[in-house]
Amino acid sequence: MSFLFNKGQKIKGTVVLMPKNVLDFNTISSIPNGGVAGAFDGLLGTATDLLGHAVDDLTAIFSRQISLKLISATKTDANGNGKIGKETYVENHLPTLPTLGARQEAFDIHFDYDAEFGIPAAFYLRSYMQTEFFLVSVTLEDVPNHGTIHFVCNSWVYNFKNYKKDRIFFINNVFLPSETPASLLKYRKEELQNLRGDGTGERKEYDRIYDYDVYNDLGNPDRGEKYSRPILGGSSTHPYPRRVRTGRKPTKKDPKSETPPTETYVPRDENFGHLKSSDFLIYGIKSLSQNVLPLFESLIFDLDFTPNEFDSFDEVRELYEGGVKLPTDMLSKISPLPALKEIFRTDGEQTLKFPPPHVIRVSKSAWMTDEEFAREMLAGVNPCVIRRLQEFPPQSTLDATIYGDQNSKVSKQEMETNLDGLTVEQALNGNRLFILDYHDAFMPYLERINKIAKAYATRTFLFLSDNAKLKPVAIELSLPHPSGDQYGAVSKVILPASEGVESTIWLLAKAHVIVNDSCYHQLMSHWLNTHAVIEPFAIATNRNLSVLHPISKLLHPHYRDTININGLARQALINAGGIIEQSFLPGPNSIEMSSAVYKNWVFTDQALPADLVKRGLAIQDPSSPYGLNLVIKDYPYAVDGLEIWDAIKTWVQDYVSLYYPSDEAVKKDSELQAWWKEAVERGHEDLKDKPWWPKMQSIQELIQCCSIIIWTASALHAAVNFGQYPYGGYILNRPTLSRRLIPEKGTKDYDEMVKNPQKAYLGTITPKYQTLVDLSVIEILSRHASDEVYLGQRDNPNWTSDSRAIQAFNKFGSKLAEIEGKIQERNKDSSLSNRFGPVEVPYTLLVPSSTEGLTFRGIPNSISI
Repeated sequence: MSFLFNKGQKIKGTVVLMPKNVLDFNTISSIPNGGVAGAFDGLLGTATDLLGHAVDDLTAIFSRQISLKLISATKTDANGNGKIGKETYVENHLPTLPTLGARQEAFDIHFDYDAEFGIPAAFYLRSYMQTEFFLVSVTLEDVPNHGTIHFVCNSWVYNFKNYKKDRIFFINNVFLPSETPASLLKYRKEELQNLRGDGTGERKEYDRIYDYDVYNDLGNPDRGEKYSRPILGGSSTHPYPRRVRTGRKPTKKDPKSETPPTETYVPRDENFGHLKSSDFLIYGIKSLSQNVLPLFESLIFDLDFTPNEFDSFDEVRELYEGGVKLPTDMLSKISPLPALKEIFRTDGEQTLKFPPPHVIRVSKSAWMTDEEFAREMLAGVNPCVIRRLQEFPPQSTLDATIYGDQNSKVSKQEMETNLDGLTVEQALNGNRLFILDYHDAFMPYLERINKIAKAYATRTFLFLSDNAKLKPVAIELSLPHPSGDQYGAVSKVILPASEGVESTIWLLAKAHVIVNDSCYHQLMSHWLNTHAVIEPFAIATNRNLSVLHPISKLLHPHYRDTININGLARQALINAGGIIEQSFLPGPNSIEMSSAVYKNWVFTDQALPADLVKRGLAIQDPSSPYGLNLVIKDYPYAVDGLEIWDAIKTWVQDYVSLYYPSDEAVKKDSELQAWWKEAVERGHEDLKDKPWWPKMQSIQELIQCCSIIIWTASALHAAVNFGQYPYGGYILNRPTLSRRLIPEKGTKDYDEMVKNPQKAYLGTITPKYQTLVDLSVIEILSRHASDEVYLGQRDNPNWTSDSRAIQAFNKFGSKLAEIEGKIQERNKDSSLSNRFGPVEVPYTLLVPSSTEGLTFRGIPNSISI
């Protein structure tokens, strides 16, 4: 390697990293019994003290402990691979730089340089340290004939003995595989091989290996039959998207099930773990599950501190207005993580108090109106299920040989009572009838559900009035036939009423609809249709698209934290006995139900225009904006969403066109073809033979697929996630459980319902403990982290060296800012009543930007919570 010393010239570099923090995830998740709060405060103090002393010692810690070897892009060795430079060590700790983020430290490094080495484009890194660190970036300055070179790294680095090959990092340039300098081809392939692994063994903390597996770790049969769950994925009975493989040992009772984790493996760079505030949100859920919820249970059951039932609507409101007084020292046992600081007050009042949900900030009773009930189907937290009714009565898709006649039993006479003088045929032909239909999703599971709860499969019929508002006209409540499934459904139809006991029955019918809706939202609209379906694309991208690939740079920000939060969900949220099973109607059937829905999932229908057309809420019209005419003009999710969708697609089109001049270039891109083939055939293996999958043979197909992935991970997730607490934080508005069917006349329950309608409602919906569980979780899920990166933003300005891409991205950001202004103007238009409704809550869920916290707005780049 003597060529590096001939001229005596040096290249100056700056290495930015984060030392492993004293307060890491393991510390948070293994708090001693003496109390989480004290431990947290102590650790935080220790961390502060250590960091105060550590700055002076950083040079000593890192000196000759981290080495880099540059790799040339323009000069090759005897084998045609880029030349590798001499091992060079990180040197002096630099003073704090204004460009550094929180907890980042910078160090000098100087490389001996000779012109025969050429232009560096990659480097090997080796750590001799015993503890890991987070490598943020490396910048080379005044490189001869080139200038500044940026390496955006964002990766955890462990001692070199943990790796089969030294870690490699690449310049922020982009190259299609066929255009990659020959000198870098070996290194490009080598890094992808490292990320794929060999598919064997149990994954370790330091691994960065992306591989596929089925959902076989939700249950724990070794704890007993109560905790057994079907394996999701790998069968036609229970198809499912794939998750990251962990390779844990099988359970003793079921060799096909994987032992549930104490700490879930995710590829190391998916788990940031250096006190990112989004980590606090994620691990706040873990702390909640492990520490707080058991205290809630003891508060209600063991201490008998308060009855399990709310006695009145006023008592529910006390959760936000006065709070619930806790027993002495209860708060000392609860971790004051930032994610929980709004819930657990530490001002000496010993009070459990939730922030007021938006839905009751203006009016305490408007949630009860029929108008608000219907409006939330268009502008609430689950606005992507309602569809236009195109046949009457609606037909079931359930197999009649198994379930008998499951078609709707509602009559024209019942419907026409509330159609403003129109017949059913006239309303259908005028595109004025709509339905929120959960019948087929719930009916196959009702017999099991009703062993632990009491629920109906619901259909809600709605009419678009002359004032452009939806109003419910009938609710159909169905149960399995007592003589067996093959005899069909037993159904009753409830009509709107505003007075007397009929109004109470109508309110209870709406509650049963909302319980269906809440559960479908959480399990399907939220978990399945965003979290679960995106993970396979994230795995496939890391395995097949080099960081040098332009599509990797396009998509990577939209995967941030997703694998991490999904891993935690399998551990604490959707697992057997987890938070979802505790607080939502389907209980142990929850995720199995989402598998049934996945059977009918269609990737191309996830594009918003296709979704609206499929649900009959838009009609294709090339002369209209976005090629669509909305059937309901004042449909906030669709109106705002189409603008966001179009901005995303335009950005993707602008970006893709920089690198693909023709369809032939798409076909010949070996990494791109391998990525798409694997995403379909392995990531969504159970649906791989469906004819609707794009073939990835054209520029338009590439644009379509990337746009759908970005839309799903950003805007769709934002629309169904960040309104959870603003709407569902008031449990009366969005109950998650139903425990009693509507009482029949002549029964004791009916008489009690007549005497005390509020108590009848509260006795039907989510009880107190499950309410505390639900509110605590969705309050965290609805928050933004302080370091959230939003659509139209990147976390590093040097994410690419291509100025054309930067220009196109800036255009995208400007368009999103313009859309944000238009949304704010629409929310001031009093004629658009569906945008704020009786509760006076403007529709802001698709406003792109946000600040930290519970803001009810903001579109993060990725599914980070």
